[in-house]
Amino acid sequence: MSSWVSLLVHATGDYFKQIQMPKKSQNKRRGGDEEAVPPKWSKDAHTDEASSLCFQSPKDLFESLIQPLKSEQFFSEFWEKKPLHLQRFGSDGPSFYHTLFQLSDLESLCSEGLEYYRDVNLVRCVNGKKKVLNKKGKVKHGALTTNLIRNKASIQFHQPQRFKDELWKIQEKLECFFGALVGSNIYITPEDSQALPAHYDDVEVFILQLEGEKHWRLYNPTVPLAAEYSIESEQKIGRPTHDIILKMGDLLYFPRGTIHQAETPPGVVHSTHLTLSTYQRMAWGDLLLDTFPSFLFDCCRTKVHLREGIPRRFLLESSESLETRRQLAATLRIVAEKMESGMLEIRSTHMKKDFIMNRLPPYCQQQHLTPSGPIPALEDTVSLCFKDHMIITVEASQQGTDQSTELVVFVLHSLKNSRKSHMMGEVQIEEVDWKISKGLQFPLSHLQAVQQLQDAELLPLKQLKLPTDVAKLNLALALWSESLLHVI
Repeated sequence: MSSWVSLLVHATGDYFKQIQMPKKSQNKRRGGDEEAVPPKWSKDAHTDEASSLCFQSPKDLFESLIQPLKSEQFFSEFWEKKPLHLQRFGSDGPSFYHTLFQLSDLESLCSEGLEYYRDVNLVRCVNGKKKVLNKKGKVKHGALTTNLIRNKASIQFHQPQRFKDELWKIQEKLECFFGALVGSNIYITPEDSQALPAHYDDVEVFILQLEGEKHWRLYNPTVPLAAEYSIESEQKIGRPTHDIILKMGDLLYFPRGTIHQAETPPGVVHSTHLTLSTYQRMAWGDLLLDTFPSFLFDCCRTKVHLREGIPRRFLLESSESLETRRQLAATLRIVAEKMESGMLEIRSTHMKKDFIMNRLPPYCQQQHLTPSGPIPALEDTVSLCFKDHMIITVEASQQGTDQSTELVVFVLHSLKNSRKSHMMGEVQIEEVDWKISKGLQFPLSHLQAVQQLQDAELLPLKQLKLPTDVAKLNLALALWSESLLHVI
């Protein structure tokens, strides 16, 4: 058995030695089980060492990921601007992200009922093209390690935060920090192999090198801050702007649109890295698409000329006349002026709901959060819990069938979200049902009181801006029942 295979056997533990291989190769594999393993692999075994990351607050966690940089410097110099390579020197460097994921974790993960395509891909870049080597059905640990060795295939593990608690904890905090969804993938690539061809993504990318080394080449974007994924040909991308060997404990960041490709260098047994990605469809253009319909609707309620009919046969004829352009441009100027003067409320309803509906629930060991502490009374001082996991929207009431335009307040939260479906693109339940199951509805008169609670650290219930004590108590009880309110 080759030295490469011997090292991989040691890294994956005794289970790999028991894999059933075709009979014609069994004798060779038995003969290699006694090969000596270089001492360097002793560093990669799981230990009880504490993580180097700080979880006191979302900002603390992010800064512990990018230390020694501070977040202010990162966002002013690198975010959406240029790549960043952070090297971890010293004895603690290789173990900086030690606890997040290792090759040896695959065995236990395969007992979770993983499936090809949904959870795991076996991929390899061949002649600049992505080759998928997936089987059908459930993922077996033996098949993964066999493909890793024989076919030099990379293991691409989708959204491991669904199964690894520490990744759940990290990504939940990062979603609070960014106010955006944070996904992840694990890539395990064997020696002298590449998983994916040169391409760019529509997300901000953070690479954490967990095991081994990876050779990264970055290129100037052909589409700066790209809004979609695309593969780029070798002839089009030119020479690399960055040529980096990422070592254990290192971090690499690059903005969306950055063309990149990576391979495990010769002489390196395998590479394991974690990709954290965020800020997909979070641009100003996306916000404008979300908010403009409500701006225009509000303007139409007050400007009669916006309610006048368009010319007869407009839809049947060319709509590119100069007069049409002038009319539409005038309308846009009216909306812009009202927005800038503060006469229109910015309601990013769709983006907010999409985020809160699909993000991770709070990290905790309990399966379901239940109300805790005493039931609120009128003389109590209270505080909102899980503020980063709730949003307030003002929308038309969904009740009744008369298409009423009565506005109501929705307090929506992610406490009941499913960790197992995070970032998996699974079909969501109907919006009306979702609001009922994951939020509360109040009359528009309660908006100011809800915002009071959101803005204050502590607030006596009697100070809520509602007309009656009954209304104050009912609001508090409703929030407490959803585990969103704590009595001090």
